[in-house]
Amino acid sequence: MNFLVNINIMPLKALLDPQGKAVQSSLNGIGFEQINQVRVGKRIQMEVSCANEAEAGNIAKEACEKLLCNKVMEYYEIEVTVC
Repeated sequence: MNFLVNINIMPLKALLDPQGKAVQSSLNGIGFEQINQVRVGKRIQMEVSCANEAEAGNIAKEACEKLLCNKVMEYYEIEVTVC
């Protein structure tokens, strides 16, 4: 079966996010004063061919642990759906 895997990777909440601060400052500067606490991360989408949803999640987790996520500075969330 084919599964669609979405991985959201975000900076750890305890760490400063300079990119998020820059985006927030720019948004505030153009009139969006009600926006605050901006955090900037990345989203990775992939198709995984395997036997079941749990296996697809495990493959995505292993990819995050080995390559996609810097666990010193980031955390990740995985969502798996059937294609």
